[in-house]
Amino acid sequence: MARASYLSDLTDGEYAYLAPHLPPPSGRGRPRVHRWQELLDGMFYVVRTGCQWRALPHEFPPWRTVYHYWRVWRLDGTWARLHAALRMAVRVRAGRDPQPSAGILDSQSVKTTSVGGPRGFDGGKKLSGRKRHVLVDTLGLVLRALVHPADIQDRASVPALLDAVEDEYPRLRHVWVDQGYTGTGREWIERELGWTVDVVSHPRKAVGLWWPTGQPIPPEVWAAARPRGFRGVLPRRWVVERTFSWFGQARRLSKDYERRCETSETLIYATMARLMVRRLAPAPRT
Repeated sequence: MARASYLSDLTDGEYAYLAPHLPPPSGRGRPRVHRWQELLDGMFYVVRTGCQWRALPHEFPPWRTVYHYWRVWRLDGTWARLHAALRMAVRVRAGRDPQPSAGILDSQSVKTTSVGGPRGFDGGKKLSGRKRHVLVDTLGLVLRALVHPADIQDRASVPALLDAVEDEYPRLRHVWVDQGYTGTGREWIERELGWTVDVVSHPRKAVGLWWPTGQPIPPEVWAAARPRGFRGVLPRRWVVERTFSWFGQARRLSKDYERRCETSETLIYATMARLMVRRLAPAPRT
């Protein structure tokens, strides 16, 4: 019997983009009972709503079946391959080359829960948890994702994130970073990869104001000399910050609920895959 659809369900047009990249039947064991689209709907429901696997609604296939295929696809690299294929399709749709030539590098610190697993304390953000390290292209699409304890500095994570990246993205030649990558991080990129690195930072704050003694300072002059609050959008850096806001649309990524960092990385790829397939096959307005 047909069920009412959820917001996270795939349309037939969206599933058509995913189907060619799903693994073919193995030919061993019992025949598969549930269709790939039903299993994907269950996975995307968990990612979007943030519920536990055991709390998957009964309209979907059994949660053990859905989680089994989620785990198998994480281990055999299906999610990474699916994500890469969709990213290239979105870039072609936008009139870009399938392979990017420039990227933006940044990290996001998030809290963890009592589930367990690797974690650390980020002194800058004053939280205990993990860091999501991402390399994105100029459209904000994820190229590489790495999750690790939050006590590892950004510059120290560069070799692990960009290991053998030139084999996967041979056209990459330039990257924008923030001040957290100055020093050893920037030097490693320039020495090992031969890329050019552009450090984007906020303009320096005013530290003083010269004004004649005995004359009152107008409020507008004082406000300009001591800027507060939002200081404007940073060139190129806003792209990766927008990607982090896309992660927030998936409640499973509101915190790091996973025991393994590899599972958190797969959640990033699944979230971006759902976003990209919606761009490739937009649903009609209702």
